[in-house]
Amino acid sequence: MALKVKLVKSTIGSKKDQIATVAALGLKKIGDESIQPDNASTQGKIKKVVHLVEVSEA
Repeated sequence: MALKVKLVKSTIGSKKDQIATVAALGLKKIGDESIQPDNASTQGKIKKVVHLVEVSEA
């Protein structure tokens, strides 16, 4: 399985580690989407920035 992650809110004002996590997910600006594997590592990243992203099944 894979997850489609979309950045829906700006990272302006977010903590540095959250900005780095968004970048690690392959997202740069609002509206960017990336396909990520559904594993524990990705789930942890998403949980850290859940308020900034939208997740759906790919």
